[in-house]
Amino acid sequence: MAIIIKPIVTEKMTAMADKHNRYGFRVCPDANKLQIKKAVEDLYNVTVVDVNTMNYKGKRKSRYTKAGLIVGKTAAYKKALVTLKEGETIDFYSNI
Repeated sequence: MAIIIKPIVTEKMTAMADKHNRYGFRVCPDANKLQIKKAVEDLYNVTVVDVNTMNYKGKRKSRYTKAGLIVGKTAAYKKALVTLKEGETIDFYSNI
């Protein structure tokens, strides 16, 4: 079971990384803070100071089409904000 699904790379998360040294990851919904901390430290070779997690519920979406009303739902997920030790960074663009 992979703990970290993918990093969240948005303008807001990039600004938070520059200002507060915090990085966002989409993680497995069953993972706890200790598992997330260990996974980030092993994967990126950094020291994690703090982990905050948030559970997002799926939202109902609907749209009108030629065939009628289509109703669906976005996926629920868990997000983790990881604070690193002062002076350490994660470079998501190094292997592009």
